[in-house]
Amino acid sequence: MNKPINIFIPAAGFGERLRPITNLIPKPLLPVLGKSVLQIVLEKLSGLPVGKIGINLHHKKEAVEEWIKQSIFHEKVVFFPEENILGTGGALKNAESSLNENTFLVHNSDIISDMDSGKLLEHHLSSGNLVTLAVHDHPKFNNVSVDSNGFLKGVKAGLRSSSANERIVAFTGIAVYEPGFLKFLPEGPSSVVDAWLEAVSAGHKIGTFDVSGCYWSDIGTPAAYAAAVFDFLKGDGETVYVHPSTRGCGNVEMQGYVVIEKGWDFDKNISLRNCILLPSLLTGEGKGGGWEISSHGAFQNCIIGPDLSVSLSEPEIFGVSLEEDKIPIGTGGSDRKYYRVKRGRKFAVLMQCRRDDPDFIRQMEYTRFFLRYSVPVPDLLEEDLDEKEAVFEDAGDTSLYNWLKCPREGIESETMYRKVIDILVYIHTNVTDYAAECLPLKNRLFDYKYFRWETDYFAERFLEGIRSLKVEHGSNLENEFHQLAFLADSFPRTIIHRDFQSQNIMVRPDGGLRIIDFQGARMGPSAYDVASILWDPYHRLEDSMRERLVDYYITKIEDKFDADYFRQTLAVCRLQRHMQALGAYGFLSSEKGKKYFLKYVPEGIRLLKEDVLLVKDDYPELYKVVMGL
Repeated sequence: MNKPINIFIPAAGFGERLRPITNLIPKPLLPVLGKSVLQIVLEKLSGLPVGKIGINLHHKKEAVEEWIKQSIFHEKVVFFPEENILGTGGALKNAESSLNENTFLVHNSDIISDMDSGKLLEHHLSSGNLVTLAVHDHPKFNNVSVDSNGFLKGVKAGLRSSSANERIVAFTGIAVYEPGFLKFLPEGPSSVVDAWLEAVSAGHKIGTFDVSGCYWSDIGTPAAYAAAVFDFLKGDGETVYVHPSTRGCGNVEMQGYVVIEKGWDFDKNISLRNCILLPSLLTGEGKGGGWEISSHGAFQNCIIGPDLSVSLSEPEIFGVSLEEDKIPIGTGGSDRKYYRVKRGRKFAVLMQCRRDDPDFIRQMEYTRFFLRYSVPVPDLLEEDLDEKEAVFEDAGDTSLYNWLKCPREGIESETMYRKVIDILVYIHTNVTDYAAECLPLKNRLFDYKYFRWETDYFAERFLEGIRSLKVEHGSNLENEFHQLAFLADSFPRTIIHRDFQSQNIMVRPDGGLRIIDFQGARMGPSAYDVASILWDPYHRLEDSMRERLVDYYITKIEDKFDADYFRQTLAVCRLQRHMQALGAYGFLSSEKGKKYFLKYVPEGIRLLKEDVLLVKDDYPELYKVVMGL
């Protein structure tokens, strides 16, 4: 498969079903988390041996041309303007001068999928087909009849299988052609489907390649476009995307899934829930592309752009039935399920655990204990010990992690982190004084055994599982793990959250905070929590700000702990925390299939290298292994 093939991307259409959005943006340039659909398609196909890339043009052709000129693909692209829309067949005939050279692949510009185009091409080249259509079973779009060998029989809306030797499938909008197919296309406007059927009648093989099970989305309607955008968010383990150019984030409240594309500057308060904000600088002048978005204040389930707002329903964009107001939420690493539910006039959060969840009872006791001493955790509204379910106060969808995605002034971020540290200090000091009242917490120690579990987790799940580095029993590295655990076990213990990172701190619309996922709390060294939040792989703090925040913490606890001694414990806890985090990323990506956790590995390694530099003389083998990552 070394011989180059040509690519053709149909991009001329009006996108009528997407209006009024396509009155502003041509469908190929619709953004998905900062990338246009056209860019996503071209990047996906760039792994093939590509010769030329043909793109037809009509609707808003200047915008598509300008985008291509600014892209890395411009040297390979050949434009085929259409004075009048030529249809799916006429577009190929119009590009015949380029497509008749060799095998070519056609990929519609409104299709996003994760199908393997390389396998499709390999299948086609070995099949002897004149055309190979990528198909899948998609009931909403099934209209292609194929025989038991996968060869095309017919195309018609409403088809149903009439025999065991016939299947009805859907065309994905992706196909591979031989140049000989072009002779079945007349000059002028035509349908490629008619040419398929004519080729079959002439005795040629129009085959299929089944890609059922692959992700596939036709973004041809506002709801389908929104669903695809939110699918991309969820697939990356995210709920919020904010373009770096955004300004005025302090005026934005974000709930549910929120996407803010390029160019927005918010000068008034606005609330967004399950919203996509299209690039604002495509038309108009000034803030918000010339549209006073803040005049309406609150937006829910919609696509917003300069001078447009398209309303959607949650079943449309999430593809689920929302009976009884039960809305799935959450994207973390937990096996638990969370739903937003109605309780009277307010929303609450339902947590459902496995019947054998070992943390459920403990979390209930922890919750009551923390609430008794005014730790800002969500209020417990209901609990069912038999069903392992509980209903909590709704802390919203904006974690500190998401809050920080919106570009903010340094002082605003540092002020927020100081509020977070105030909570930590309160837990590590005042609340710890009453730990004896919560026996499950008092007796749950972050001790030598647990520190060793963390380093074994790092060795097994990351070094061996991700990096294929075998740690031998009794090796120098394992002996250093023992030394590290003994030292950490000697540190004074307070109540610690144990996973005190930005995704477990919720920011309320009023600026208040709620701490979640505290069921792993233990009695351990307070520096572990400080390391978790200030050296957090999920969000990189500036070194100078981090140092100020460490100093702020120390000034708050200096009557409890010696400052110099605390810094010594911090160096060890940083090592432990980042080894545990990398182990978790390895486990969650390989065992739980949550590959998006791998994106945090580079920052986790960078932090671990900083950590080990501080103690390289004490742990030379660990230093050598880490610096080699």
